[in-house]
Amino acid sequence: MADTNNNENIRALLLQLAQSQIETNRQIQLTQQEIRETQQEIRETNATVRELTSDVNRVLARSAILDDVLLELRENSERHQRNFTEHQRTTNAALLSLEAINLRLIEIIGRG
Repeated sequence: MADTNNNENIRALLLQLAQSQIETNRQIQLTQQEIRETQQEIRETNATVRELTSDVNRVLARSAILDDVLLELRENSERHQRNFTEHQRTTNAALLSLEAINLRLIEIIGRG
């Protein structure tokens, strides 16, 4: 009878061990599936990060070009403003000279 009890105890322990092993295997499979899903998400995230990095690099390159263009436009605008001011000054001086010549001519004609 003791052998029967021992056998039943051993069977019960083996059954518990087998069930525990089955549960452990199930958890391992679930964990492996989660790992695969996480790895896929990481690959997708990496692809997104690469795309965003590429976009940022393009935007920064365009921004640098636009900064150069704006600087050149500003310099051109300042140069044109200086040229305009100089032309205005010389035109005003020429007009004053013409006015003086006209006044002198009127004075000469008036005497004659």
